Amino acid sequence: MLMTRIQPVSTSSLSGQSEGAQDVVYRWLKQHVLTLPRHEGVFLTEAAVCQATGTSRTPVREAMLRLESDGLLQIVPKKGAFVPPITEADIEAVMQARRLVEDWCVQQAARSGDLLFPELERLVDQQKQLQQLPVAFIECDREFHRAIVRSAGNPILSSFYESLRDRQLRMGLQAIAASEQRTRTVLGEHTAIVDAVRSGNPKGAAAAMAAHLFNTLVALQRPNMGWGSGATEPDGSG
Repeated sequence: MLMTRIQPVSTSSLSGQSEGAQDVVYRWLKQHVLTLPRHEGVFLTEAAVCQATGTSRTPVREAMLRLESDGLLQIVPKKGAFVPPITEADIEAVMQARRLVEDWCVQQAARSGDLLFPELERLVDQQKQLQQLPVAFIECDREFHRAIVRSAGNPILSSFYESLRDRQLRMGLQAIAASEQRTRTVLGEHTAIVDAVRSGNPKGAAAAMAAHLFNTLVALQRPNMGWGSGATEPDGSG
């Protein structure tokens, strides 16, 4: 059980905001869950979360229910919530779902590449400037893919996609120190996607996206080589 690793939140950060207590607790608890080690199952009690956030049980319980619907934890009646470890099957399932969504979206984007190309090109240029800043690089990576999905104009797919990326965040965050090789690979793969979108080539864009997501899957499934030896794990970006 990992309750001792929950850091208390200052009361000022949970008060004086326009959003309700449930939304504040949800946002904080979601961030906490997504930073937990992927290979460990963790049990969170309502009492510990209440103490950490300085709120009552009601908003904590409601936040846990929302996170359960997001697929990030499992409610244990009268006890709290269990955050299960991430399995290899979980990683593959998320990446399969991403491929289904992004294959269709990137083909749609390629059919109107003149509208999306400038934004994608800007994001790739921005990523090049963030290669030494893993957290910012990964967020820019997410924005790159988000732009492609949103350009398809389907809000249901956009919402579903965000939930997939949230799950992937926990899958790769333990390796946040992105390897230089993976960073260069991502930039090259993103550039290939942008080129296909710019040229108005739906099949080429789909192929470039498929290759990129396959390589991301391989990176996420790579076994832990051990931080003590100086080796690096993939960052999960892509």
